[in-house]
Amino acid sequence: MIAAETPSPLIRMEGISKRYGGVRALENAHLEVAPGRIHAVLGENGAGKSTLIKIMAGVVATDEGRMLLDGREVTFRSPAEAAAAGIACVFQELSLIPDLSVADNIIISNPPHRFGLIDRRAQRALAEEALARAGADDIHPRAAVKDLPLSRRQMVEIAKALASKPRVLILDEATSALTASDVAKVFAVLKRLRQEGLALLYISHRMHEITELADTCTVFRNGRNVATFPAGSHSNSEIVQMMIGREYSNVFPARHRRAVVTAKAPVLECRNLGWGDRLRDISFSVAEGEVVGLGGLEGQGQRLLLLALFGVLRGMSGSVLVDGRPVTISSPTQARKPPLSMALIPEDRKTEGLMLPMTVRENLSFAALDQISAGGIIDRKREGQLINDMVRLLEIKTAGLDVPVGALSGGNQQKVVIAKWLMRKPRIILLNDPTRGIDVGTKQELYQLLRRLAEAGAAIVFYSTDYDELIGCCDRVLVLYDGRIVRELKDGEISERALIASALNVDEGQEGTAA
Repeated sequence: MIAAETPSPLIRMEGISKRYGGVRALENAHLEVAPGRIHAVLGENGAGKSTLIKIMAGVVATDEGRMLLDGREVTFRSPAEAAAAGIACVFQELSLIPDLSVADNIIISNPPHRFGLIDRRAQRALAEEALARAGADDIHPRAAVKDLPLSRRQMVEIAKALASKPRVLILDEATSALTASDVAKVFAVLKRLRQEGLALLYISHRMHEITELADTCTVFRNGRNVATFPAGSHSNSEIVQMMIGREYSNVFPARHRRAVVTAKAPVLECRNLGWGDRLRDISFSVAEGEVVGLGGLEGQGQRLLLLALFGVLRGMSGSVLVDGRPVTISSPTQARKPPLSMALIPEDRKTEGLMLPMTVRENLSFAALDQISAGGIIDRKREGQLINDMVRLLEIKTAGLDVPVGALSGGNQQKVVIAKWLMRKPRIILLNDPTRGIDVGTKQELYQLLRRLAEAGAAIVFYSTDYDELIGCCDRVLVLYDGRIVRELKDGEISERALIASALNVDEGQEGTAA
């Protein structure tokens, strides 16, 4: 069987270099994307992927090199110029305006007019068309974006990109916030767009997505493209080794024996915890040195449970005990202070975990200000010592402590979020999908950190949408369905089959039968 000939590139980037001060983001990088193909770009955070697509999308200017579209050299001075040429981007960081409606956001750049005013009927029709094309026709065009959960906002972002009818569509971790059902819809959309002849550039740290979607893969490392090859021609381990430049083995650190953990008294205990009909009769405990996972399909109450434990939700029923004593957690301020000493690593580091325009130093010290200051004056020596300890512990890669944290790669930003809470030396750590959108190398570092924190005595509650993480990191997994715990999986019982069956509330021994 003769393979179909690869079409000529629609967009080509040659010899692209870009520096930010003393930091080399790209060095003599090359990339070709053909129409009717899904081209995956892989690499660790900081490998240069995001800089490359920002140059392609007109967000930043290149220092050296050139870009050709249809064989003609082009230079985009703004995203508007790139969009006019048919290039659309869906970034992991959403560009939506929360207070506007879905339709306003989708058709924001060029709304239809009638008699000098925006034609609302035509605007809604265009928005409905874009939502349907994105597989999100269940989202109402008049809904306010701020009222939508993160996964639905991401679908609106995709619809917004498709509304411009692009020739080149770039997706940068566009599925990282999506539910499993939405991911399936997006995959169907992308496969259809490929058939329609679009050139698709796809960036993801989820290897199974690359396996299902990609026609061609390019691996970046340290600002350079190190390999381009047909999808399926290399194993995942080989690809990961290309990405990180070293052998990728022992992804998850060894766990201690369960008997050691169960012999210890619970640090955190919940009894019949409830919140309306969203959380129901939640009872569990976490011992010192134990990592307890939260599993199940997205939206079954896992995130709400973490918020409840951190004092964000009001009107909770049931009781929470810390060290065997009942406590009332009325606010995050109370939760983070002794004797509770809790830390919550939030779902969205960009909006909930960091102040992007502020420096790495300011972000790191913010959560621990009460511990490094007296009378309103910060002890700079103490602050510097703690910050330097955290930078070394988590191996945070930054050009300096006084650069904006928004200039760091996604993985290093996530390290800053974790580090600022570790400065408080928490006893109870709540993790809300902490590895979303970060590279495999950084994930491995965080898994090892998680185990070290447990071995140092922390009680950890770990929610993840990645089954492999729950299997590899957790001593027990509590699977939630419709706001309640439907199954507890202990060491030796935690498998992908058991997690999926429990998430669907299905008996493993009965196919298709609800439990």
